[in-house]
Amino acid sequence: MKIQLKDICHARSGDKGDTANIGLIALQERYYPLIARCVTAERVKKHFEGIALGPVERFEMPNIWALNFLLHGALGGGGTKSLKNDAQGKTLSTALLRMEIEIEETIRI
Repeated sequence: MKIQLKDICHARSGDKGDTANIGLIALQERYYPLIARCVTAERVKKHFEGIALGPVERFEMPNIWALNFLLHGALGGGGTKSLKNDAQGKTLSTALLRMEIEIEETIRI
C-alpha cells in the first residue's frame, strides 16, 4: 500500500545560500523507523529531479524522530541572486510531503 509522507510527517524548509534545507519530522515515534528506512537521500534527489541540481545529503535525528535533508544547488543561486519564485525554498517541505512511500498493509496509520 502507498501513502504520502503527509500522512505520517510534518516538515519545515528554508535556505542557506543556494542550498535548501528540509526537515522531515515523524508525527509519532513509531513512524520514525519507517521514514528512516524509506526516505533516503537518493529517493529525495529523484523526487526533486530538476530542482536539486547538486548532491542531496541526509542527516538522522532519531531523538526528535526527524531527518534533515540538504539539497545543494536547489535555489538558483540563493535568495538575493535567484530568479525563482521560491528563492528561499519555503515550499519544498510541502513538496517533500507529497512523496509516496510503500508500507505494509499491517502498519496502522
